[in-house]
Amino acid sequence: MTSTTYARIAGFTFIFYIAAGITQMILHGQATAGEGTAAKLANIAAHTSAVGGAIILDLLCFFFALILAVSLYAITREEEHDLAIFGLACRVGEGVIGAANLPKTLALLWLATAGEKIPDAASVHAIGSYLLMPVGSSTVSALFFAVGSTVFSYLFLRGRMIPQALAWLGILASVLLVGFLPMQLARVVSANWFVWMPMLVFELVLAVWLIVKGVAGKSEIAVSK
Repeated sequence: MTSTTYARIAGFTFIFYIAAGITQMILHGQATAGEGTAAKLANIAAHTSAVGGAIILDLLCFFFALILAVSLYAITREEEHDLAIFGLACRVGEGVIGAANLPKTLALLWLATAGEKIPDAASVHAIGSYLLMPVGSSTVSALFFAVGSTVFSYLFLRGRMIPQALAWLGILASVLLVGFLPMQLARVVSANWFVWMPMLVFELVLAVWLIVKGVAGKSEIAVSK
């Protein structure tokens, strides 16, 4: 396939990934709403279809991450092969670690609907509190995403494949997350969705650019397998 084809695949995948990720967070947030572990578990039991939808979207996000890893690598590997490999590994790690949340979600669903199978209320509360922990593998997955995004944004900038201003926005948005997410893991700062806004703008604009324009100077270059 040519780099133009890979660019369009990446562009559409960015859009699908963003849509699936946001929808998954909405469904998961609705299902786990409530004050306290008991209330959250009761809400999950009452919204099993929402949890099921979130599980399916989690699976889709895993494959979208892999598709982006391969397509972005294919576009940028001629610029700096070793860095492109590192970016590929980070985006694959993002998808694999993100998929590791699936057993956790399935365990929550089982715990919320087990009823009399778990007569020990203290155990239910303890396990539920652990599974509902706000900071965990999803944050680690996001950190791998941010590092991979930094690498690919740098390669876009270095190769002048996209507008320089857009590439710089990608680098700055990615570095912001690389600095913020470890502090969130360490509980130094709390989750703040505002730090994701520059990344959201970057990826949406980049997606449209890749679909419409492709990558500069590489549209006719065949990417060998």
